[in-house]
Amino acid sequence: MLQPFGFTQYESKIYEALISINEPLDATGIVKRSGVPRSKVYEVLHRMSEKGMILESTVDKKRQYTALPIESTIEKLKADFEANVEHLRNIPTVETPSDDRVWTLKDDQSIQAVQREMIKEATDSIIISGWADDLRVHLPLLEEFERNGGEVEVHTIGELNTSITNVSVLVPNSMHEALERSRILIIDHQVMIFAGIEQNVWQAIQTESQPLVKFFKEFFYHDVALTEITKKYSDTILEDSNIRELLLKLRY
Repeated sequence: MLQPFGFTQYESKIYEALISINEPLDATGIVKRSGVPRSKVYEVLHRMSEKGMILESTVDKKRQYTALPIESTIEKLKADFEANVEHLRNIPTVETPSDDRVWTLKDDQSIQAVQREMIKEATDSIIISGWADDLRVHLPLLEEFERNGGEVEVHTIGELNTSITNVSVLVPNSMHEALERSRILIIDHQVMIFAGIEQNVWQAIQTESQPLVKFFKEFFYHDVALTEITKKYSDTILEDSNIRELLLKLRY
């Protein structure tokens, strides 16, 4: 019950045992209901008390315990979370010079979060490519950046309803069935992140290495060029099997 919020398994079991009964319990009752070993129960109860998750009382020289009510627990967990976030936000950071290291990152939510922060920190230009449903989450920031005078270039797989001026759209058809999902984001021609799916898991690399930034910038324009060629000469491409097979070996 409480493990997702950073509590131990024993702490979670004791809280669940106390909250699921409408009467206080002593240590013996808690051991029976929770399955926490007697050798550990007092230690865990002490920690829970220190964290403000249980109430204690002494009745007839016997220590009894009850759980903090659910709604109070929810409010406490929210307050603790917000306090921790504020603490994290206020940790002083030291500005470091750019370097050529390549950082790896996993988990789609983490990658999207890093992309949002990169977009927010842009000052001059943003180059971004990806599938339309992935790009939509960033549209408000991208559109605001362009309205404020920034340069935005977008390459999207699938239709994207946006006010951004410079958008290249590839509408997939049967010829593009093998297309793999990926994302490129380049900020101010200085830092980039490339993300793709490997073994059904999103993984990314992020770097300020200028050779890699230049490579992925050219990769972006390569995709744009292929899209425009496909649009303009689609009839020729579909009729010529050699050209079609060659293009299908390239990434859009």
